[in-house]
Amino acid sequence: MKKLPILSAKKIIKALEKEGFKVVRQKGRHISLYKKSEDKAYLVVVPDKKEIKRGTLVSILRQARISRDIFFELLEK
Repeated sequence: MKKLPILSAKKIIKALEKEGFKVVRQKGRHISLYKKSEDKAYLVVVPDKKEIKRGTLVSILRQARISRDIFFELLEK
C-alpha cells in the first residue's frame, strides 16, 4: 500500500471537488465540504494548513468515504 503524502489543504480540497464535494463554508481555519448522494449526505472538514499530517488525511478520507486508491487517482487527474 502506498504511503499517503503530506499535502496542503488546497490540494486535498481540489481532489475532493473532483469527487463531487463542494465547499459550503469556512469557519476560522476549517473548511467544510459537502456532498449529497441519492441516499446519504457527507460533510468533510479540512483544516486550512500548508501541510496536513497523514493521520489527519486518513480521517478526512474516512469522513468522505474515499479509499486511498481512489484518492491517488483524484490527485493525478
